[in-house]
Order: sequence, then C-alpha cells, then structure tokens
Amino acid sequence: MAKIKLSKDFILNTVKRALNEDLYPSGDITSSLVKNNKVIKVKILSNQNAIVGGLLFTKHAFNLVDNKIKFKIKNKDGSNVKKGSLIATIEGSARNILIAERVALNFLSHISGIATKTNEFVKLAGKKCKICCTRKTIPNIRVIQKYAVKLGGGINHRFNLSDEFLIKDNHIASSNIKSLVSSAIKNKKGRKITVEVDNLKQLNEIVGLKFNTVLFDNMSMKNLKEGVKIAKKYYETEASGNINLKTVQAVARTGVDRISVGSITHSASAIDFKLEI
Repeated sequence: MAKIKLSKDFILNTVKRALNEDLYPSGDITSSLVKNNKVIKVKILSNQNAIVGGLLFTKHAFNLVDNKIKFKIKNKDGSNVKKGSLIATIEGSARNILIAERVALNFLSHISGIATKTNEFVKLAGKKCKICCTRKTIPNIRVIQKYAVKLGGGINHRFNLSDEFLIKDNHIASSNIKSLVSSAIKNKKGRKITVEVDNLKQLNEIVGLKFNTVLFDNMSMKNLKEGVKIAKKYYETEASGNINLKTVQAVARTGVDRISVGSITHSASAIDFKLEI
C-alpha cells in the first residue's frame, strides 16, 4: 500500500492552485476596498464538536498571500475540539487576511469533516474492528482525504489500482473467480490480494487458496456471520456495502477485522468554522 505523505511542497502547491482558482484573473476586487495598512487580530473558532484537520493548509493559505501574517495554531491536527473552541489566531493586514479567508477555511472544513465522520464510525466499531476508506474520493485530492481518515482514527485501504489486487464483482462477472485468484497469486510479486464475495458459494470456491483478505460485500447479517466463521482461520476479513452509523456496530459484532466505508470520504459534511474579527 502506498504511504500517505503530505510534504510541505505538496501542501504549498495544492494551496497555490486553490488560491489561483479564487483570485484569477483580477484578484479579490472586494477586499481591495479595505485599506492595506489596517492590521487586525482574528480568531478561527469551531461552530461544532469536531476532529480538527488541515491546519497547515490553512496556515499556508494566509502565508502565501502575505508572509507577514502571523498564524498561531491552538489545536493541532487530530485534536478533538468542542463547539466554540479556539483553533488558531491570526494577525496581519486586514485586506490580505480577507483575501485568504475562504480558501483557508475550505481546507480546514473539508479535512476536519472527513476526520470527524471517520471518528464517529471508529468509536462505534470498537477496538477490535478497524474502519477503512475506499477509492471513492474527489479526483486529485485523494491523498488529502486519506490523510483526514487517518486523523479520525481510521486506516487507509489501497491508495490506487497498483497497490494491491482487489478482485471485485465485475471482475468475477467477466471471468471465473477461482481462475482470477489463481492468476493473482502467480503474479502478486509481493502485493496483497483481496477477493470480494457476495455469497457463501463464492467463498467456498476459493477457501484454501493462498491470498490475504476476503471482502464480504452487501451480505445479510446471517451470511456475513457464517462467512466470517468460515474465513477467519485463513484470511483477514472485511465487510462493505452501504454500511452507515446505524448499522456499523452490528457489522462489527460479526467479528470482521475491518469495515470499509465509502461515505467517510465521498459524503462527509464539512465542519463549520468561522473567522471572528
């Protein structure tokens, strides 16, 4: 699995593109009305309980607009904060702070939203079952979203299609499950192999072959329990398929090692932060 890294250069380049999107071609024509020599002190506050994430993106949004802006972090990434908590303080040119405000808060809100939703699943799943993300991410910011999952206490599934073999339903529908698994074993070259099954018949066809993980997809609770019982002697087990906050506890109780949840990246609500002057 590719290791998730957020280097300073990656963060700077990502924020530069976001600022360019917001400022091209004429800059912030409204904030330019504010006197450039006016200095203000502002606070970033959380309007709800959350796991904070993305503060370096936020900091660099202000600093790329004006490197004289002073940005002090009060609650670091991964912190569990309450509604009303002080997240950071900012001091500098009023005009330049206002120019960077929305880009800075967008990064903070989105990354914190994923971290917070992931953490809700993690708490419900308990200590014996891991919550992992999927490839259901916004194109070009997958690395950021998977970073946010880690902040929330989740784990990362494969990063891209080269990381591991994941034989899914459409692969199986296009071929034969046993031959696909056998071929993956021959060509694995150190990569892990995960096989998705949606019924016990498929599971029984491949039990005994040397691969790593069985992914039970959209199975009834009864069949999931039975499948875990059969597979756990040989493989790591995973469950997926529209699992939500109401059902995750019951799925975790079946004994699966991990649960993959697409919604923690593709449907996480942004956390509401405000810039208070």
